[in-house]
Amino acid sequence: MSKEAGVEVSLFWFRRDLRLTDNRGLYEALRSPYPVVPLFIFDPHILDHLPDPKDARVEFIHHNLQILDQQIKEFGSGLRVLHAKPLEVMAQLGKDFVVRRIYCNEDYEPYARERDQSIAQWAQNQGIEFLPFKDQVIFAKDEVVKSDGQPYSVYTPYSKAWKIHLKAEQMEALADWPSEEHLENTLPVQAPASFLSLEDLGFTPSGRNFPPQGVSEEVLDHYKERRDFPAVEGTSRLGLHLRFGTVSVRKMVAKALDFPPTWLNELIWREFFMMILWYHPHTVDHPFRPEYADIEWENSEEHFKAWCEGRTGYPLVDAGMRELNQTGYMHNRVRMLVASFLTKHLLIDWRWGERYFAQKLLDFELASNVGNWQWAAGCGCDAAPYFRVFNPMIQQQKFDPQGEYIQKWVPEWRTKPLEPIVEHTMARNRALAAYKKAVEGRRAKKGV
Repeated sequence: MSKEAGVEVSLFWFRRDLRLTDNRGLYEALRSPYPVVPLFIFDPHILDHLPDPKDARVEFIHHNLQILDQQIKEFGSGLRVLHAKPLEVMAQLGKDFVVRRIYCNEDYEPYARERDQSIAQWAQNQGIEFLPFKDQVIFAKDEVVKSDGQPYSVYTPYSKAWKIHLKAEQMEALADWPSEEHLENTLPVQAPASFLSLEDLGFTPSGRNFPPQGVSEEVLDHYKERRDFPAVEGTSRLGLHLRFGTVSVRKMVAKALDFPPTWLNELIWREFFMMILWYHPHTVDHPFRPEYADIEWENSEEHFKAWCEGRTGYPLVDAGMRELNQTGYMHNRVRMLVASFLTKHLLIDWRWGERYFAQKLLDFELASNVGNWQWAAGCGCDAAPYFRVFNPMIQQQKFDPQGEYIQKWVPEWRTKPLEPIVEHTMARNRALAAYKKAVEGRRAKKGV
């Protein structure tokens, strides 16, 4: 029998919080009356839906888990990294130890909520406390709602209410949770299991470069005037780190308060979309505005392939898609353009584009991806009106006037004539007609 058998422990389950500092759930676990077993689970339900064995997000997670493991080993313990269904892992650990408590930080996506509900029910049946904490957002669920308790569906009033809440609760909302000061309370181990390799998980190195964790004062000082120009290093590139919790959102918001508000507003957008997904989980697959469910999409597979490969004949669109395919990143201004182009110029279902981004983006985060795609398609909450159709050439003139960004990703554009796969005016008129037909058709059914 293992020397660990029969030991009373708390589990801390790392998920979207891959850091030892300012980690709320970890802090609470380390201050429990039991030694803590640090744990990460590679969930087959998630990994099995990743078609690319070189998925760089798995590599990023794995790399940061190795860092956590080395840091925890300094305290005589180690990180258990397992590849199995979470409920099976918990049941096995319930045999290996006398588990008294399971700590974690909350996750608000539909699958995560179902998973945690099943774990909580199992734990209750075993007499184990399941204790999730808020960590990946400043305000979650129903903390920022209207006076009647209903959720907001428009960003601007939500952001105003969010800022009022922050001003009233700043000390508590941005409080530091010094989890790193209590790591001696992790469970000492005699012979920790060998660390799972990428190959053990069915993945291989991607060769991708990951953005640094920090954001410079230079970027934040000039964020408002530079953020829309893809040839300029004007954005924070922190999406990946916020997605997997390698940085603390509390520390990022505290930093944002020292600079002009534009970057803070972007952090609030992230929480707005999380709130929308919490209240409206159906929006993963269905438009927030039901009147747009009846759009008659063209859904040309040939056009979709050309869009995916950056062969639309519109230089800025093609540059964005090639950047995405080669790096796993795309500038935010260009994301809006390519999403608008797919849905309105090519009249292809926004879900096709959303899922392609989900496969390719390093910083993919479900709530923001769905929310932004529906915004671009004109069918979401706080959406751009359906009659707003970005003109790719005007966007190019405004945001890449010298063609620096385009030249980097579409080097042939100055020497080889590009043939647009659709003509702008025709495409715009076709989209307006399709959207109008869907809206009027839904109204007619209701007798409006």
